[in-house]
Amino acid sequence: MDSDQVAMLREVLSATGWLERTGEFARALRLSARDPGGLLLVGTPGEDPWHMAAHLDDESRLHDLPTLAPTLVRWSPPPDAPPHLKVGLERLEAARRGEALFVVAEEDAPVPLLERVDDARRTGVTILALDGGDKELTGLAHEALTVPARDALLSFDGAQHLVSAAAAAPLDRRRGLRDRLARILDKVSGPVPD
Repeated sequence: MDSDQVAMLREVLSATGWLERTGEFARALRLSARDPGGLLLVGTPGEDPWHMAAHLDDESRLHDLPTLAPTLVRWSPPPDAPPHLKVGLERLEAARRGEALFVVAEEDAPVPLLERVDDARRTGVTILALDGGDKELTGLAHEALTVPARDALLSFDGAQHLVSAAAAAPLDRRRGLRDRLARILDKVSGPVPD
């Protein structure tokens, strides 16, 4: 998907709330890791999130945002893979405060992944999840964006494009404590009824 296609997708979704949700999630993603290499990206055993890794890496490079470049963590990296493609699950065990674990899983996360996410959370790692409706994964995440399979407006692939593009967008510095408190209150109390 090129920038024109992303722009068209943004226009189509402008009145649906998806842009706000992906933008908010992308902001959290961008601010989650303190140092380059500290954004750990992992998928399920059957699917490495290559697509998201490539887009975040591009956005990081194009916009000079080194903390946005992900470290792709793989379940079974081949021993002869280049160094950047043979980071295994042991990297999650070494994750610490100031780093972020971004889980991209369209299907439900298996128990071994949930256990690793929980362990990382306990060590102070910020957990982000882009998922297809996995309540357990969402429950472990500090920030989550759920893209239900039944949503006719936005595919999981489309959400990845929106998130990666929004993560590199200039930050709105006007958002302060009052705005953050309002978001927390909305999460705790639920949305305001119409």
